[in-house]
Amino acid sequence: MKKSFLITLITFCSIYSFGQSKNAITFQAEIANRNGDVIYIKDAKNKTVKEIKINDKGIFKDSFEIEKEDFYIFFDGVEYTQLFLKNGYDLKLKMDAKKFDESIVYTGKGAAENNYLAQSVIKEGQITPEKLASLNEDEFKKMTAEKQLTEEYFLNKSKLDKTFIEIQKRNIAMNIKGLQRYYTESKAVQKLNNVMAPKFNYVNHKGGTTKLEELKGKYLYIDVWATWCGPCRGEIPSLKKIEEKYHGKNIEFVSISIDVQKDFEKWKKFVSDKQLGGTQLFADNDWNSDFAKSLNITSIPRFILIDPNGKILNAGAERPSSPKLEELFDKLLNLQ
Repeated sequence: MKKSFLITLITFCSIYSFGQSKNAITFQAEIANRNGDVIYIKDAKNKTVKEIKINDKGIFKDSFEIEKEDFYIFFDGVEYTQLFLKNGYDLKLKMDAKKFDESIVYTGKGAAENNYLAQSVIKEGQITPEKLASLNEDEFKKMTAEKQLTEEYFLNKSKLDKTFIEIQKRNIAMNIKGLQRYYTESKAVQKLNNVMAPKFNYVNHKGGTTKLEELKGKYLYIDVWATWCGPCRGEIPSLKKIEEKYHGKNIEFVSISIDVQKDFEKWKKFVSDKQLGGTQLFADNDWNSDFAKSLNITSIPRFILIDPNGKILNAGAERPSSPKLEELFDKLLNLQ
């Protein structure tokens, strides 16, 4: 996947459609609040190798064969999730695209493996940057060791497909390495607290540009994100709620997109379609923007809290979905 908190490296194989046969995979779904009219099955190089059209009721059904059972990506044009496919599977998916990962439920042959994958994403999301940063080295080692042992024990005791178990064990080991790397980065981020925030001057969705200096005088809660980032989009409902709660208070909500320049129009449309609030900005050089590099931003979403004088209070602040964030805001704004 791209640079997001969940770090998973997966080996894929190509998928080919030979039409329906006795050995074909049957894949059908009922999707509420769909994001588009087509579902894409993608390979390791992000190449679309299978397209499935969705009707106006959010329903599709298709059949195809694969060369080898393996992991794939299910992409609806906005969100994506992992799939494990094997010839002979009869998968039925029901989900709400607005809630996506949290709403995914499979039934039919192959459901056990794919429900496991869907639940794994939710569990990984519970290991937040804030939680990692709060651990000392011994606590982190204990947490990751227990995590790996628990997940491998479950797989060994399960009746899941043997190929699936083999691949997933490799993924678990790589996820642990990813967490170790992210833990090191989280500790480095902590060192940025209590220093002056780096300046920026970025394009504003409402027109013109906005500088950091123009926002001084208020607390700033900055969300660094991108339209392609699933965990970023997952925080949007919570961010909207917290913006509404503190509307008119001495705090400004600023979202900085680090989408690449070619996706500028996509960003503009996304902000408008999703009716995103606060101050919506577009960074000048995606991951290589000075603001992102100065704050050691190598994964997103990333939330930064800045005081009214421009000093960083927390370079790795709580996410909008965390109850601790409202407790902090109430304390800062004397609302307790």
